[in-house]
Amino acid sequence: MKQRYHVFRRENGIYYSLDTLTKKRESLKTTDAETARRLINAQNEACKQPAVNLQIAQVYLQHSDPDFVKRNWQHVMDEMGRTKSGSTKKRWDVAIKDKAFDQIRCLALIKTQAEHLLDAMHTGTVSTNVFLRRIHNFALDMNWLPRSIIPKRQWPAIQFKEKRAITFDEHQAIVGREKNPERKKFYELCWHLGGSQGDIACLKGEDMDWENQTISFTRKKTGVPVILHLGEDALNLLKDLPGEGLLFPYLSRVRAGDRATEFKQRCRGLGIEGISLHSYRYAWAERAKTCGYPERFAQEALGHNSVAVHRAYAKRAKMKLPSLEEYEKKAVSLPTAVNW
Repeated sequence: MKQRYHVFRRENGIYYSLDTLTKKRESLKTTDAETARRLINAQNEACKQPAVNLQIAQVYLQHSDPDFVKRNWQHVMDEMGRTKSGSTKKRWDVAIKDKAFDQIRCLALIKTQAEHLLDAMHTGTVSTNVFLRRIHNFALDMNWLPRSIIPKRQWPAIQFKEKRAITFDEHQAIVGREKNPERKKFYELCWHLGGSQGDIACLKGEDMDWENQTISFTRKKTGVPVILHLGEDALNLLKDLPGEGLLFPYLSRVRAGDRATEFKQRCRGLGIEGISLHSYRYAWAERAKTCGYPERFAQEALGHNSVAVHRAYAKRAKMKLPSLEEYEKKAVSLPTAVNW
């Protein structure tokens, strides 16, 4: 086996070690050749034993799983992709193209050290951290890793950018400046329904029940059915849209990223910062909380399975609490509200 550390002497007579892997030079703090030789042998033995142990482990593991030694991180990413479908599969295919993953794609799982994963996360973005956790845990669950490479508590914290709701004034400014009729109606419906852009863009005239004044659809992301009772403003808006087929023929065919880019361009032109199309969902949740809308109703309307997720959407809402006396008097006609 090739020796990792070499010894050499400088002009001042002091011996140094050279790490052939990192090219780092370090003083052995001696001018005695025999002492320097013994020190360099100790360094080589120290790094040789772990390598031997790894080779022994590979021999045992290869007998139980022939592909264990050859399996790399790209294989894990590909196998994870096979478990996904629809829009989730599309998001996954985009996520694993992250350039930060290039440094570990061909790296064998058995040879991966914590530093390899940490370097990838430091090179990448928040998304790199999120998806690398999933890839690592998938390999662990599949028994492709003998143990966690990075302990759960030692993973770098995920720090998302601050998200906020779009305000009514900002919404009005965007709608007022929008010249395209279809896109204008789309933004207005997002304000009234609080749906995700993909769900709203794919609504059809057949989803509308005019007799009961409701609109129903299934959330693309979660598969949760949503039925919304509409107010007067939303009904008037829908009357101007097609009664059959897609309500937004053009926007339904556009990629989600392109719809988001178009909206961002409108915001940039008006000097509005910190919002995206998803901000309409935050706005709906905050409006619901502010006016005392029962939480369970708001969850159903937004298609949230998790109370925690819903509360995260509405966390910035400022709520003026009514007096208990007033609320008791209305309790006969109002449905029971759940605490937020």
